[in-house]
Amino acid sequence: MDWYSTVFEVIDMRSFSNLWFWILLAVFWSSTSHWVLGVPFDMVARARRTGGQAARDLEDLARINCNRVLFIVEESGLWLAAIVPAILVGLGLLGFWYRIELAQALFLLAFPMTFVGLLSIVSARRIRDGEGEGAALWRRLRIHRMLTQVIGMMSIFVTALWGMYQNLSAHVL
Repeated sequence: MDWYSTVFEVIDMRSFSNLWFWILLAVFWSSTSHWVLGVPFDMVARARRTGGQAARDLEDLARINCNRVLFIVEESGLWLAAIVPAILVGLGLLGFWYRIELAQALFLLAFPMTFVGLLSIVSARRIRDGEGEGAALWRRLRIHRMLTQVIGMMSIFVTALWGMYQNLSAHVL
């Protein structure tokens, strides 16, 4: 009895037919849309509802996370602008040219997150440049969350379509 064949029989290594991939996808986008620029969105609702200390805590946490994002962009933005596309192209080639399903799944997770990352940079700059307090901050975080959710919905839709296509064309039925 071959150990490798036993493991691959028990654990389905194809990404799109694996329940864990879909659970990961749901948790991934759920947590991405909940943590807006590193700030939990329930904190935004509490700050709007009660004000006072909750609003000050929100402003401090948003300022800290925005400064962190902008520091990373200013210090290593050029490296990120080179490495992230190289990784995406590598995953895209491995996945869609060489038909490696794991690379397809990783690409379909990572590619939309680049748009969320760019959106985070834009939002962090706007918060630093004057939208860092009160209603302007709440509005910016709400817009950021809504756009993140739109990107997530499109990503899940495209991933589901591609996953269904892969499962139907795998000839396992």
